Amino acid sequence: MNAVDVFLEVLSWALIVSGSVFVIIGSLGLWRLPDFWARLHGASVTESAGVILLIWGMCIQAGFTLITVKLIIIGIFLFITGPTATHAVANAALVTGWRPSEAEGLTGAEPEPLRPENEDDALDGGEE
Repeated sequence: MNAVDVFLEVLSWALIVSGSVFVIIGSLGLWRLPDFWARLHGASVTESAGVILLIWGMCIQAGFTLITVKLIIIGIFLFITGPTATHAVANAALVTGWRPSEAEGLTGAEPEPLRPENEDDALDGGEE
């Protein structure tokens, strides 16, 4: 083995181990974090980072082969669907009325409506 092979082997295993650590931390976060919203955030961030690092490490291990192309396609798919699924779950929870708990001192005001309340504001652009 020459120096380049040793470097690639060490780099690939460093990426695989660090990706595994991210996934383990994410699974511990599901157990330790206090509520649904914190768990959802913790799991999604660590899952995305873990998958990226694991895929990179496996691509380096595989070399320039068809396996690498397949791993890249799987990585792109997971990189797109992971955050999308997390957003869908969070949006479903929010739509059903399950709001995140608020910190002390926050007023809990609802967001402003997208449409103006009377039709005159809509016609003149809301200017006075």
